[in-house]
Amino acid sequence: MRDDLTFESEGVRCAAWHYRPPVSAASTPCVVIAHGFDGVREQCLDEYAERFAAAGMAALVFDYRRFGSSDGEPRQLFDNKSQLADWRAAIACARSLQGVDPGRIALWGTSTSGGHVVQLAAEDHGIAAVVAQVPLVDGLAQLLSTPLLQSLRLLWAGLKDQIRAILGLTLRPIPAAGRPGALAAVTSPDALSGLARITPSTTTWLNETLARFTLTTAFYRPGRSARRVRCPLLVCLADGDRLIPPKPVLKMVRAAALGELRRYPVGHFSMYFGEAFERAVGHQTAFLSRCLDVPSPAKSPPATELPRTTEVML
Repeated sequence: MRDDLTFESEGVRCAAWHYRPPVSAASTPCVVIAHGFDGVREQCLDEYAERFAAAGMAALVFDYRRFGSSDGEPRQLFDNKSQLADWRAAIACARSLQGVDPGRIALWGTSTSGGHVVQLAAEDHGIAAVVAQVPLVDGLAQLLSTPLLQSLRLLWAGLKDQIRAILGLTLRPIPAAGRPGALAAVTSPDALSGLARITPSTTTWLNETLARFTLTTAFYRPGRSARRVRCPLLVCLADGDRLIPPKPVLKMVRAAALGELRRYPVGHFSMYFGEAFERAVGHQTAFLSRCLDVPSPAKSPPATELPRTTEVML
């Protein structure tokens, strides 16, 4: 069962979906879910939420301010600080929902938000579990993995965008995704085809973003906070990812006290559909059910028995 709701983040209305499990209980755990970068709820996040709800968990899926169905200006402006604030507001909203156990809140993030959830769990030790799928955890490593000419073009576009904003001129967004070599935020070979695969025909998603995000992204390195995460952390890594460098992700898992690693032989966007999705969402559901103490016929060991690091090759 899914309901529409809204919550406020720093005075801005954010739109969300609230999924409830089919069997009602006095108190259920809740998974808070959001997309990466400029992604929106309808880009497959409903499918994850439905699986978690079917397993007995509630889910809260939201759009960031300035994106999708949420309010906020200027539109299509990605900002890590604002997105973290929206996450905190969403977590507070989840804890206040009727029938939700505020002591059993989990976070699920993918791509950019896969880094956000690690940062948030490091500062909020009331979080019970975290899933980070194909996470971007080191902005500097991301910048260094981008061809130099492409980085310079993006930084120059970001500087021009910032100047136009200061002067009050009309803003000119760049494509969020484009073909290799294009002036776009994401230009991996599978970017356009991958986004087409996960985006429904009716959507609030726009293939555009304001370029000034490039001026601050390199300074955001949430993976370095992993050693302060006390709850179980499941990281799902795509070995064929052409967008996000893997080394910072592997370093983050090793630094986490209760880190688990799952690896999949696919690309970044293939994690959202097909066989990779089925495997990943199955692993994630089992992990969350165990860590959130969701009753099941064949109950897994409690979260406290997790090894320091478990790596599984598929």
